[in-house]
Amino acid sequence: MGEKPTIAISHLGCEKNRIDTEHMLGLLVEAGYGVDSNEELADYVIVNTCSFIEAAREESVRTLVDLAEANKKIVITGCMAQHFQEQLLEELPEAVAVVGTGDYHKIVDVIARVEQGDRVTEVSAEPTYIADETTPRYRTTTEGVAYVRIAEGCDYRCAFCIIPYLRGNQRSRTIESIVAEAEQLATQGVQEIILISQITTNYGIDIYGKPKLAELLRALGKVDIPWIRMHYAYPTGLTPDVIAAIRETPNVLPYLDLPLQHSHGEILRAMNRPWQGQVNDAIIERIKEALPQAVLRTTFIVGFPGERDEHFQHLFNFIQRHEFDHVGVFTFSPEEGTPAYSLSEQLPQIVKDERRDVLMELQQPISLRKNQQEVGKVVDVLIEQENPLTGELIGRSARFAPEVDGQIYVSGQARLGTIVPVAIKEADTYDLYGMVSN
Repeated sequence: MGEKPTIAISHLGCEKNRIDTEHMLGLLVEAGYGVDSNEELADYVIVNTCSFIEAAREESVRTLVDLAEANKKIVITGCMAQHFQEQLLEELPEAVAVVGTGDYHKIVDVIARVEQGDRVTEVSAEPTYIADETTPRYRTTTEGVAYVRIAEGCDYRCAFCIIPYLRGNQRSRTIESIVAEAEQLATQGVQEIILISQITTNYGIDIYGKPKLAELLRALGKVDIPWIRMHYAYPTGLTPDVIAAIRETPNVLPYLDLPLQHSHGEILRAMNRPWQGQVNDAIIERIKEALPQAVLRTTFIVGFPGERDEHFQHLFNFIQRHEFDHVGVFTFSPEEGTPAYSLSEQLPQIVKDERRDVLMELQQPISLRKNQQEVGKVVDVLIEQENPLTGELIGRSARFAPEVDGQIYVSGQARLGTIVPVAIKEADTYDLYGMVSN
């Protein structure tokens, strides 16, 4: 009959991985393959893996083992495929193909070769590919939201981070390409675009010779999409020009995700982030002054090798002083292949866990206070889900990014994928509660 096999994709990891998944789905659908969300019914399961830290690898391995035990033909893609290609093929006879982070656009060819009986390894040593607005895409997010990758890879070599070894050096798309994709998404009814790359503030250096984030934001200001949100803005790249572009472009949200990682200069130098140690306080104050409405999110790593009590106290005081809207705290994970893996003065996991818990406890009343300031306001909320049993709606305001921040639970009537005014009635540490305001 010559019918093409059906394929399911199991997506793990970050939103960068999600975009890769969406492009693989788009390419497979365009090539006539059936895509099924039910892994049990599919002939092949593509597992798009994460390899950022040990916990992510463990989740990827559990998924692979479960599928292998169910006798599924597995195609392993993503960061773990890039990282451990030989071991995966050796240890998982059910794996029919391994596809690296720079090769996912070859997925249709890979499946065709597997169908011919080959066991395929398609892993470029130095990933150089980046998809653009012409690459087919099948979105997996809620209907009102889309991620747009403006660059791939990273030129920095932070001591704890494996990403540049898995995704290659930075390669940016042109402003024209990004705007064209945004315009396509606008015609699909997308209300919020989230710009992502490893370091969004470094956008364009590789192709234009200097950062072009401000120009990109101004160009996206002409696209008919109500919310444009940035992730991973390094504070040193928030130049007066970029801040002015955020302030002057109405659909660019003053939401800044600043991956600070630590506050103490000695730890930042050990992390190979010395440029940051001198500027944290000054830059954050400057941002708050220039963008009084800014919502600041950040992430920190505790338990980096050599982090002493006084380093941790410095970080505690820093969080207390700056009162960020949202804070994520991670314990240091020693990644083989990174400089930090072999550093002396590794800390016991129990100390790392304690420090993470102390910082999260410090942040909770700050987050609660910030949320309570929303009570009594009418805010725009993007409606994303509806509980079929209760009819309760769930959405987010501009203060909340998907999956990492809180949500708003809304009573009343509204269509999914639309932005509606909501009167905020209550707040807790992470979430808000309100009703549609007519």
